[in-house]
Amino acid sequence: MEITRNRIADRLGDVKYDRFLFYLMGPYKSFNLNYVLSEEERREIDTDDLPGPLRKLFQNKADIDEAQALLRRVQGELRTTPGVNAFLALDVDIDTNDVDAVTQSIEYTRCSNATAFVVPFLGHNFGIGEEAGSVLTTLAETHGDRLVFVHEDNVTSAMIRSAKVRWDLRIETYDTEAELTDTLRRFVGEIMQREHRGSLDHLR
Repeated sequence: MEITRNRIADRLGDVKYDRFLFYLMGPYKSFNLNYVLSEEERREIDTDDLPGPLRKLFQNKADIDEAQALLRRVQGELRTTPGVNAFLALDVDIDTNDVDAVTQSIEYTRCSNATAFVVPFLGHNFGIGEEAGSVLTTLAETHGDRLVFVHEDNVTSAMIRSAKVRWDLRIETYDTEAELTDTLRRFVGEIMQREHRGSLDHLR
């Protein structure tokens, strides 16, 4: 199954700049220590004694979709202002049995005017790290100017540090959701200006 700009745009709703495709990558699940601790280990921890950020790692399993909800809220803001065609991989609705998730991410990035890797503190980031690494290995040389990695202030990662050194990847941080949205809007504006001036190809 071929992934093209037209196929992606056809699956998305109309916005002001419907040919400006902005691919948002990020975890769809919030990290939860239930993933890695046994029931016996969890019983030995008094979560009330933990600092707030760590306490959140023991959140109820019903809350694990918050990471995707964050991406959806940011997507909606970007589709409204400035009105670009921001999308998640889920929106294109290609079965991973037909095209595996990593290949999909590479092709969505290749087809997009801009791509952002969004890494919240509570994101379950194991899968996104593998996908981001594959995207960067394949496309950093040709699409590096169209990529940005935006992580929450209290996220530290060897992968983030190595991505900056190895691929000269643009790294941004945010503290609040509003700051995240503003950072992505500025990035979109820069890409639009560069396409308009001709320093980046104007994708059709």
